[in-house]
Amino acid sequence: MTIEQNKIVYDHILVRFGELSTKGKNRKDFIKKLLINVRNALRDFDALSYERTHDRMYIILNGEDHEAVAERLKKVFGISSFSFAIKVKTDMEVIQKTCLKVAQETEGSTFKVEARRSFKMFPLVSDEINRAVAGEILRNTDWKVNVKTPDLRIQIEVHEDATYIMTGKIKGNGGYPVGVGGKALVMLSGGIDSPVAAYLTMKRGVAIECIHYASPPYTSDAAQDKVLDIARAIAPYQGHIRVHIIPFTDLQLAIYKHCDESYAITLMRRMMYRIAQKVSEKQNCLAIVNGESIGQVASQTLESMQTINCVTDMPTIRPVACLDKLEIIDISKKIGTYDISIQPFEDCCTIFTPKNPVTKPTRHKAEKLESRFDFETLIDECITNMESIDVYPSAQEKDSEDIF
Repeated sequence: MTIEQNKIVYDHILVRFGELSTKGKNRKDFIKKLLINVRNALRDFDALSYERTHDRMYIILNGEDHEAVAERLKKVFGISSFSFAIKVKTDMEVIQKTCLKVAQETEGSTFKVEARRSFKMFPLVSDEINRAVAGEILRNTDWKVNVKTPDLRIQIEVHEDATYIMTGKIKGNGGYPVGVGGKALVMLSGGIDSPVAAYLTMKRGVAIECIHYASPPYTSDAAQDKVLDIARAIAPYQGHIRVHIIPFTDLQLAIYKHCDESYAITLMRRMMYRIAQKVSEKQNCLAIVNGESIGQVASQTLESMQTINCVTDMPTIRPVACLDKLEIIDISKKIGTYDISIQPFEDCCTIFTPKNPVTKPTRHKAEKLESRFDFETLIDECITNMESIDVYPSAQEKDSEDIF
C-alpha cells in the first residue's frame, strides 16, 4: 500500500483478458502479444513495470498517473476490463485496515465487498473475508451494506504472494490483441465508413496497413492530409499505421477517355482492387479490407461488388457491410474519426462520380471496356510512384516494438 499525505494512492492496475480465455493452446501467444501491445501503448510512461500470470496482467505504476495510463489502456484490444488496485500483504488485518481506509476516503453511503480467494491455503474463505471486511467498515464508519446497487464496490483478490484491493472495474476494448491474426490492407478513403472498417478489423486482432488513392491536381493536399489525420486518429489502437499513397490520376483519366461514363466507378474500383492486391503481396498482407456497406451507393450493390471483386483472388473483408449509416456514424464518433471525415475535402471517387452510374454492372461488359486501353502499364506506374508514410499517434514517440 502506498500512502501520500495520509491518502491511499493506487500503485497497480490489474488487467483482465478478454476473449483470450477461449483460445486454448494459442493462449500463451495471445497474452505475449497483448503484453507487447500494452507496452507500446504505454511507452511514454518510463516508470512502469509489468508482471504477468496465466489469467491477469499487473501494471506497476511506480508513481505514474493512473488516470493517464487508463486512457491509453482503453484503446488496447484484447483487454476485457481493468481496475486500479492497491497491493498489500496477504494478511487479514492489513486487508481490513486498507479497505477501511478506502471507504473513509470515498464519498457515498452504501457499499459491497466482493472477495476472490485464489490462494486456497488462506484461513478464511471468500464469504468470511467479505464479512470480516464489511464488519470493520460498519464498526468504524456510517456506511451501510447494499449488495444490489452499492455506491462503493470493494473487490479483493487474495493470492499467496500478495492481495489486491480494487474499487471499480473499467471496461476494456475487448477483441483480440492486434497482430495475432496477421495483417490486412485497408482501402482508406476520406469518408466515414473506411476508418470504422479499419477499427473493427484491428479489434479482431488483425494488424493493418492502409492504401489511399489520390488524384492530384483534382484532389488537394488538404484531402490527403485529411486521410493522414484519420490514420493518426486510429493509430493508437495499433501503435502506428503505414499509409500507402497511390497517384491515381492518369489511370482515372484513361478510364474516362476510353470507357462509358456509366461504368467509370465500376472500372475505377476494379483498378483499385488490382493495385491493392499487388501492394498487399508486396507488404505481406493476407486480405483486403474496405468500408463498403451493401446498397449504400451504386458501386456497393451486390451485382457491383461481384463484378468489382472478381479481379482479385485475395480475401476481401467488409466489416461494415451489414451496418446502416447511423450505426457506422456512432462508431466513427466513438473512435474520433467522424469530425475529420466530414471535413469538405473531396477524394478521387467523389471528384469523378458520373451522373448516372450503373448499379448492375456485368463482368463481361467491364472486361470489354477495359480491353480498350493498356491498364496494366498504368497500374505498374501507380505502384512504382507510390509513397509510403508511417503515421503515429500525435502524442507518442516512434520507438515501439514491431506489432506485425
